[in-house]
Amino acid sequence: MKSKLRLGVLGSGKGSNFRAIQEAIVDGELRAEARIVISDVENAGILDLARSHGIKAVHVPPGKFKTKLEPEIEEQVVQLLKNAGVELVVLAGYMRMIKQPMLDAFAGKIINIHPSLLPKFPGIAAWKQALEAGETAAGCTVHYVDAGMDSGKIIAQSEVPILAGDTPEILHARIQVAEHELYPEVIRGFAARRSSINQDLKPDA
Repeated sequence: MKSKLRLGVLGSGKGSNFRAIQEAIVDGELRAEARIVISDVENAGILDLARSHGIKAVHVPPGKFKTKLEPEIEEQVVQLLKNAGVELVVLAGYMRMIKQPMLDAFAGKIINIHPSLLPKFPGIAAWKQALEAGETAAGCTVHYVDAGMDSGKIIAQSEVPILAGDTPEILHARIQVAEHELYPEVIRGFAARRSSINQDLKPDA
């Protein structure tokens, strides 16, 4: 039997997407294992969630920049991921741009979920952007991570209708329901296509 796909999870908040992924693992719906969870926020809920499942949880200092880690700190993250044997890096509410140290170390093996139908509305609070633009639909996108802002190749999307009377909070909650279904499904595709010989994880390989 093939071994489980080894995940490294990066997050900055409560970790609701990580929770959905971990529940799929525990329920036997996803043949994977989270080896390590890393956060740039010391008291992030995602770290407590990881600890509750017996998963290694590590806080790394955020450094002086608001939108990225300093190169030496990102190198530290890379080493933590490598030491944990991580094959696929999963961003789950991670509020920092990924830069060269990690992009080089895990080329084509970093994915993110974003609360919009990319390429529309990259960046912060995408559901608010969709409402303000008068869109009739919003949703979420799983994509590969590159050096840009939510600009990597799209892997999968899930559309969510925008209904009359929607507030940003109501719409965001509806999008999160879709996220919690889509992200484990996409990772399941990576796990199913995983090669024990060449470790080529790209789902379209």
